[in-house]
Amino acid sequence: MTTAPTPDATAPDVSAAGTITIGGDLTVNRLGFGAMRITGQGIWGEPDDIDEAKAVLRRAVECGVTLIDTADSYGPHVSENLIREALAPYPANLVIATKGGLERPDPYKWTDNSSRSHLRDVCHTSLMRLGLEQIPLYQWHRPDPKVPLEDAIGTLMELQKEGKIKHLGVSNVTLDQLQQISSMTTIVSVQNRFNMGTRGSEAIVDYCAANGLAFIPWAPIHDFADTPAVREIAERHGATSRQLVLAWLLARSPAMLPIPGTGSLAHLDENLRAASIALTEEEVSALTRAAS
Repeated sequence: MTTAPTPDATAPDVSAAGTITIGGDLTVNRLGFGAMRITGQGIWGEPDDIDEAKAVLRRAVECGVTLIDTADSYGPHVSENLIREALAPYPANLVIATKGGLERPDPYKWTDNSSRSHLRDVCHTSLMRLGLEQIPLYQWHRPDPKVPLEDAIGTLMELQKEGKIKHLGVSNVTLDQLQQISSMTTIVSVQNRFNMGTRGSEAIVDYCAANGLAFIPWAPIHDFADTPAVREIAERHGATSRQLVLAWLLARSPAMLPIPGTGSLAHLDENLRAASIALTEEEVSALTRAAS
């Protein structure tokens, strides 16, 4: 007789952040995991500790993470491979989101390539690396000044029509670009840099909330000032400043789906505990003013 494992009573509960439904049929907990940092230094090659990277992925899912964000360019390829090795066969409620449109000539370097041949190739190879028949959410990584916007989106629409992609998202776009793309096809998510200190996408966050799109902020913990106001509110909640920044994002908009990433188990638990922090309206306003 096999004894069921004892639940970890100390584990963070990501479900405390509530849920969001992407594209009308992908309901996920509103604190996800970004899998860029499970690669090597410079987002290049394998991590120093592959076993811990896989343990981080498994722990995230055990704690209720139901959306993992990655890209073919993370490693390149390393992040997608580790996700499959650590988590396949995937839980039925787990959404894997990946991206295409960038190439990696060297560590820390990213170059645009949204040519039809490249987008088709990286979508197909992402499917193989992840072990999927269809990518639940595929996001265009960044507009390419060498390729007309309608051509790049047209290629992704072809892949969607062929059944390789379920839902389309975009990343690193302006509001004008988002509206133009949305006039061509259905977009379900936007992934732009956004955090307490970098808020250039405020109008896009509001657009997403008004139009039923998920807003997935990358670098969610960066660019904030650890001011006395931040520390005082964090102490009030028995939280760290990093946790408070994530809680502020969750409170900023119901469209918000933060994806803090790490290659460390300790940092993972710290990040995921932000799901249980309930800020008051006054605290949200104070934090917004402190960041400004």
